[in-house]
Amino acid sequence: MADLHSINDAINKRAGRKLLPSILVSIFLLAIIFTTINLEPLLFFGFIWVVIMIGVREIAHAYRKGGIELPDYVLMMAATVLLVATWNGETEGLAVSTGLTIPILMFTLLLISQKDFIKRSTSAVFITFYLAVLGGFILLLANHPDGALRILALVVLIACNDTFAYIAGVLLGKHKLAPSISPKKSWEGLIGGAIASIVGGSLIFHYLFEVNWIFGAAIGVMTVITATCGDLIESAIKRDLAIKDMSNLLPGHGGIMDRLDSALFTAPAVWFAFELIARYL
Repeated sequence: MADLHSINDAINKRAGRKLLPSILVSIFLLAIIFTTINLEPLLFFGFIWVVIMIGVREIAHAYRKGGIELPDYVLMMAATVLLVATWNGETEGLAVSTGLTIPILMFTLLLISQKDFIKRSTSAVFITFYLAVLGGFILLLANHPDGALRILALVVLIACNDTFAYIAGVLLGKHKLAPSISPKKSWEGLIGGAIASIVGGSLIFHYLFEVNWIFGAAIGVMTVITATCGDLIESAIKRDLAIKDMSNLLPGHGGIMDRLDSALFTAPAVWFAFELIARYL
């Protein structure tokens, strides 16, 4: 038993997280995602809305620690408008609501206070774009006749990359990918995630969407790039604000943003891939 604890501690130390709670939380989140999207898509919308609202609050509080005061309720209202418009108006709703909401958000912040306006307004626009605009593409994937399958594709692609990058990084990781941003990430992990994503993308797009496996493999490569960029950007935000995690809401993960970062960057790319399939394949 002592040996098992020693092994577990060694894995946790090398991985930078507690493995068992991380797995349990991941299973719980996956259960909610697939239960809601298959039972009633509107429930999935509600789940994503809750996740985005928590994400907005996490980042706003993180910014506050960095000396940038942002009103949670204003950011949440802006994000809600964007998400509701996206769900009901699809791409047109997302585009129009973004064009209208951003200027209104900036003017609202000006009315609240003129102090540090540039810093506050640019931070607020960044948060709104990062969470609500990019997050809107998750809703665009879901709000489709094949929504459940499209969300499955998104989840499988991200899971292949994250899981196998994690495993390869823990077992083989020696060469740091971006040591000044995310010290735990390695080139070995990136390669492991890439192999899994290519295989996963090939299989899921060939068998579920009946397109050439090469196209699925290309989407797998794209996922490695987007998911890694999303993770690195979130890590850069935390480093810039001098915090380890956005919060401790999810045991073994940190905050909602520590789970959402890859999806926010991958969802638009996967949505675009489906648009290409619909038009040209």
